[in-house]
Amino acid sequence: MSQTLIFDIKRYAINDGPGIRVVVFFKGCNLHCAWCHNPESISAKAEKMYAPTKCIKCGSCVDACPENAISLSSNGIITDPDLCKMCGKCAEVCPTKAIEMSGKAMSVTEIVDIIEKERIFFDQSGGGVTFSGGEPLVHSKMLIELLDECGKRGIHRAVDTAGNVSTETLLEVAKRTDLFLYDIKMMDSAQHKKWIHAGNSTILQNLIALAETGANIIIRIPLLGGINDTDENLEHTAGFVSKLAGTKKEVHLLPYHSIAQNKYMKLGKLVSFESFTEPDKETLKNAIAIFDEYGIRASVGG
Repeated sequence: MSQTLIFDIKRYAINDGPGIRVVVFFKGCNLHCAWCHNPESISAKAEKMYAPTKCIKCGSCVDACPENAISLSSNGIITDPDLCKMCGKCAEVCPTKAIEMSGKAMSVTEIVDIIEKERIFFDQSGGGVTFSGGEPLVHSKMLIELLDECGKRGIHRAVDTAGNVSTETLLEVAKRTDLFLYDIKMMDSAQHKKWIHAGNSTILQNLIALAETGANIIIRIPLLGGINDTDENLEHTAGFVSKLAGTKKEVHLLPYHSIAQNKYMKLGKLVSFESFTEPDKETLKNAIAIFDEYGIRASVGG
């Protein structure tokens, strides 16, 4: 039975597609946004997250570790990365959740069983399941199996993607998907590469191809002050989106927030967020007006 790493399953979600939803977060991404709000999603491997402020230095994790990879210091626990096998036994016994594991191997059956338990909320609200990440299309084999199984059960299926995969993979997924939440970070490829560590030609070409299939698509734009909230970028984005095949696409603007900094600390990663600011109300109002000029309905959030 095939498995893949899932780093979270969020129930009662209302911002990742219509109605009340279950959001399944795949672990592993082939992009690396400098502002990523889910840094635990980037690596395709299991990771340990440690919050020193929660640690009561009880030593339970030291006793539980079968590899003797953990030691206790005056500043909290220290993990030897050469010895640690990421088995997660330390997290299981931690009384304060100072240690958490990001990434659990799960099968299609296990994931679908969790989704099925929420069916009553889908039926009442017009909701369903959203596959997110990370990048779910990196796990295309497993994703397609899940989409097929949910389709058999009449569950609405959404996929949240940046589209940085082969067109063949994207279109295979499209045959089984009721709604795409498709990210556009920025239009200038050089800037895209600077901030996201990859160009955007594949992403934009795939969006054009996806729209030509008649797929239901909502465009998502993470908006960062001084990075991609300029009139130039927004005009370029609106012009591009307005030319996509089919009906005019809805656009959701997602303002940057800095809550991910704590996650980076838990992962032991030092990242500077000084370059990023949350766009103010006037900037958001201006962005909505620019899209409106192109006949596109844009809103904040979603």
